[in-house]
Amino acid sequence: MRKRYSLALIVILVVALALSAGFSHQSKAKAQDEFVFGLILVGPHDDNGWSEAHYNGGLYVEQHVEGAKMVWIDKVNPADSPELTMDLVVEDLVSQGAKLIIATSDDFKADITAVAPNYPDITFLHVSGDGVWSGEAPDNMGNLFGQMQYGKAIAGCAAALKTETGKIAYLGPLVNDETRLFANSAYLGAKYCYENYRGMDPATLQFTVNWIGFWFNIPGVTLDPTEVANAFFNDGNDVVLSGIDTTEATVVAGQRSAEGERVFSLGYDYVDTCTEAPSVCLGVPYYNWGPSYVTEVTAVKDGTWTRSFDWLEPDWTDINNPDTSIVGFAKGEALSEEESATLDTFIAALGAGAKGEEGGINLFTGPINYQDGSTYLADGEAATPEQIWYMPQLLESMIGESTAESQ
Repeated sequence: MRKRYSLALIVILVVALALSAGFSHQSKAKAQDEFVFGLILVGPHDDNGWSEAHYNGGLYVEQHVEGAKMVWIDKVNPADSPELTMDLVVEDLVSQGAKLIIATSDDFKADITAVAPNYPDITFLHVSGDGVWSGEAPDNMGNLFGQMQYGKAIAGCAAALKTETGKIAYLGPLVNDETRLFANSAYLGAKYCYENYRGMDPATLQFTVNWIGFWFNIPGVTLDPTEVANAFFNDGNDVVLSGIDTTEATVVAGQRSAEGERVFSLGYDYVDTCTEAPSVCLGVPYYNWGPSYVTEVTAVKDGTWTRSFDWLEPDWTDINNPDTSIVGFAKGEALSEEESATLDTFIAALGAGAKGEEGGINLFTGPINYQDGSTYLADGEAATPEQIWYMPQLLESMIGESTAESQ
């Protein structure tokens, strides 16, 4: 009896050890398959704007890359987290296992460029920066951005199709090459559509820009975007385009419409911005980071990543394809059927122009002057990528400051 009991015990122990070894092997395999990537967000991850678009891009990666796991830190800005430095943020993400760290704001450019060399085994991606292009990026850092000048031009066109006063305003963040490009693109789109689809004299179109001083409101530091938006409407602008990370332009337009005013807005960054005030929202040019993030995560995970500057066009076959297009335009219900159809015509012409097809539109073709009257593009001259990316001034006939000094 004792002998049989001992054999039974041995069998039990062997089975237990086998199961334990199996579980241990599965745990090690799971750990080996897991790939952790980190996001650094300048605003709240649920801001209905820029940062939420990136956060959703990270969720897309988790859904489409086996073993991918996102870790993130949001509100990395002087107002919400004055004690945070980029060193501390990166150290935290690395301690959580991140092998790829994505810094998602132009505001992080100097700090992430300085910190990345301290972690040569970690890959960094700076979104909206140009360090690879300019030669300032370390070997382990790449750049990614979407060609949002197209989205902004579409937004400008929508504004021009809707305005009755001929006065359009642009709510801008801080002032730099990127933000001047976007304001200029919106103006060029508005000017083109005002003339070619509305049959109006483009010289009568008033396009005003005001900068608040940062990507979103910081009380006591920036201008209050709610006050700026109200001031725009008080001055007779009946359409306000947003260039900031948050939704004040749409919220204010909705409030004033409820009081009986005929006013409209266009959002920025986030595909669902129009839900803030659907009846006044003409649409939103938005970023769709998920597919590009999948490409980056997969390349790092597979060991095939190489440093590059990727400034990606929309997918012109369908700019709103969630699996292929980095830049899209979500139409708002405030567009009429006729305006929507006209906007589709404009989008198709932009795509044809981007591909060099006959009948396409290239808005960045001269003659175009800067605000001070100096030549930006000579008659018939098409802008190079560098001339589009680096824009030192607003364009001629635009109202507003081209530099931060006068802000």
